Amino acid sequence: MYESFPELGASASVTSALAARGITKPFQIQAMVAPDALAGRDVLAKSRTGSGKTLAFAIPIVENIEATGSPSALILVPTRELATQVAEEFKAISKAKGLYVSAVYGGVGLPEQAKRAARSDIVVATPGRLEDLATRKMIRLDQIKILVLDEADRMLDMGFQPQVDRLVRRIPAKRQTMFFSATLDGAVGHLARSYTNDPVTHEIASPMQTVDEVDHVFVKVDHRDKVSRLIELLTNDPGMSLVFVRTKRGADRLTTRLKAKGVSAAAIHGDLSQGARERALKMFERGKVSVLVATDVAARGLDLDGITHVINFDPPEDHKAYVHRVGRTARAGRAGVGITLVSPDQQGDVGRVAARLKLGSEFEAEGMKVPAPAVAYASHRGRKSMMGGRRPRRRV
Repeated sequence: MYESFPELGASASVTSALAARGITKPFQIQAMVAPDALAGRDVLAKSRTGSGKTLAFAIPIVENIEATGSPSALILVPTRELATQVAEEFKAISKAKGLYVSAVYGGVGLPEQAKRAARSDIVVATPGRLEDLATRKMIRLDQIKILVLDEADRMLDMGFQPQVDRLVRRIPAKRQTMFFSATLDGAVGHLARSYTNDPVTHEIASPMQTVDEVDHVFVKVDHRDKVSRLIELLTNDPGMSLVFVRTKRGADRLTTRLKAKGVSAAAIHGDLSQGARERALKMFERGKVSVLVATDVAARGLDLDGITHVINFDPPEDHKAYVHRVGRTARAGRAGVGITLVSPDQQGDVGRVAARLKLGSEFEAEGMKVPAPAVAYASHRGRKSMMGGRRPRRRV
């Protein structure tokens, strides 16, 4: 395992740029992927979000392309938020090599965005907006030397494969391709093989590892008491909390109620303008609000450091959604807590999710209450949980 970025093959200027951000030792995915990527190999990487994968492809791209004033590297991502975050990661090291980076996504003015992208060496884009620019001949893709598909499984889940296929046909067949996904099975695996040439495969982390790294807390609560219980949790466990709800209207309504109770909160969902979404994220990242209330769609691709708690105000629909939600915390080796508020009519659905993830199958009668002012809840690392089996221990 490589212990430093120079050992990986990073230049002194890029290493210094990383050190300026406090990054001095490669994460596992960077140590595994970067050497092959730097050598120009096609790469398939099975990796969850929060593993440090952005730098695994960003470092090789920055090292292997030259400043030409037109796009040489293209990174396709599923969401606006992820496009912005990946572009920021690139900017932190691309300046060391004199490279320009731009993000391309919908919801903002097209002409100025297109002008910046056409002059950039590295473009991070969502498929729909990029295809729009390419169709209007506002950007050229015929000089792309490196293509990255980041969170490819989510792009397929969100229905972007037709756009991705058309974009790939616009890119030179002679290129380096890197494919990052939480799974390489089924349709995703077929797509990965069709886009790559003799790739080297790296498997970094499974979804169960995400589950194992999080403290899971299940709180039985009457539906009428959900908001008050949520406020108790937010008050007694300060930190950066991401609260999930099922609907856009529910996100707005809950945010309003939290603010009325003195909790600093902001909402993020699909009905908000891109500017409003970015403002909410910046306030959350900068600590101006401690709670971000989000829908599943809006939270796709969120890659925010420092989230200490993920709270399912509305339980997820299935085990995959649960893993995606709790994966927003316990990132890059940090600790994290996933809390699910469960009303009596939701116990069956949540029990099935927990059983699928080997967290147990039944609720216990004891230990479910969350009294004030001190929050007492059962918490078990990984597969031990309040969903069944052992008598839960209390942590106050």
